[in-house]
Amino acid sequence: MSVFTYRDGVMHVEGVAIPAMATQVGTPFYCYSAAALRAAWREFADATAGMNARVCYAMKANSSLAVVRLLGGMGAGADIVSEGEMRVALAAGIPAGRIVYSGVGKKPSELAAALQAGVGQFNVESAAELETLNAVAGQLGLKAEIAIRVNPDVDAGTHAKITTGRKGDKFGIDIDLAREAFALAGRLPHLKVAGVAMHIGSQLTSLDPYRGSIARVRELIGALREDGHRIERFDIGGGLGIVYRDETPPSVADFMATVRRETDGLDCELTFEPGRRVVGEAGILVGEVILVKPGAAKTFVIVDAAMNDLIRPTLYEAWHEIQPVREARPEAAKIRCDIVGPVCESGDFLAQDRDLSPLSAGDLIVVRSAGAYGAVMASTYNTRPLVPEVMVDGTRFAVTRPRPSIEAMLAAEWLPPWMEPLKGS
Repeated sequence: MSVFTYRDGVMHVEGVAIPAMATQVGTPFYCYSAAALRAAWREFADATAGMNARVCYAMKANSSLAVVRLLGGMGAGADIVSEGEMRVALAAGIPAGRIVYSGVGKKPSELAAALQAGVGQFNVESAAELETLNAVAGQLGLKAEIAIRVNPDVDAGTHAKITTGRKGDKFGIDIDLAREAFALAGRLPHLKVAGVAMHIGSQLTSLDPYRGSIARVRELIGALREDGHRIERFDIGGGLGIVYRDETPPSVADFMATVRRETDGLDCELTFEPGRRVVGEAGILVGEVILVKPGAAKTFVIVDAAMNDLIRPTLYEAWHEIQPVREARPEAAKIRCDIVGPVCESGDFLAQDRDLSPLSAGDLIVVRSAGAYGAVMASTYNTRPLVPEVMVDGTRFAVTRPRPSIEAMLAAEWLPPWMEPLKGS
């Protein structure tokens, strides 16, 4: 059952009415359901029961401290791509040994911070990174445990901007060059080769790309073992899709069953790094209608949530379901409209050419499936404060990241010393 439901004509998140939150928090704001997060995590916990496996939440999808703390408390590790994400994971109580550090461009200072923190695994993506990590670990008198991320050259069949496993993508080492990279890693004294990693993309709705990729990496693991490497781990990454519109993504149970079959007898600990699948459908963006602007070509519903708050529609041509907080009457006529924000860009839209029940100034709307790649990609374009984040758990809710004031934004900037301060400042 969805945690986002109408009760007496008003949309609720679990047991909390959205208008009650909007009155206290102001709009726009993001809202996450603790019940939905727990349910999504349990799917992975249940499906990996009895497997030699660990699940590390991919924090790039949503790095809210409250979200990470909730998942970490249920046993999640963390897949990070920056020092900042590492510090959030540690602050949320995730042990450093359960953290996997991924990413194509890690600076020496970031590697040093992760080594000193005791991060459990580095997913290395180039020969140059192998050399750098070895040098940094040597300077610190430490040894880094690594997996080398390979690019299996498999098209995930998803949006071009979130496909990561093709030969032309920037991620990983070409699988045909992987044995050379592992040979180099084996010669470097401050690295310990532990496994092979892959991640072929995001929002996958078919298991076929996983089958093809696992088969290619399985063959590589056999060759690496013949070369004398002890390959103990296989990091399969994440990427399972969610429902935005009418997608039918595989169940977590079916995904894991496929992985079991494809890795049977491989004798590796498996690592999974779900992000969107855990948080995507657990979050919404709430906005308020500013005005409705009829035009000769189309009608614009202008709301206070904009592309700087949720960039996915304009960046990825992403489709998000939009619903009124006050339930529309079944007999209400529909209007064709664009839902747009106040940002000074023609690309500032949340939806285009939608048939919706008529909306008026002051009405609240909900943008569904906004828990992943929403707040984390937000900006202050047009000097708009970052959107606050709220978590609901049953009948209670709390602001987990407040909206900064304009005064706080100004206070974060300094004039250069040669500029005279304005009078009164």
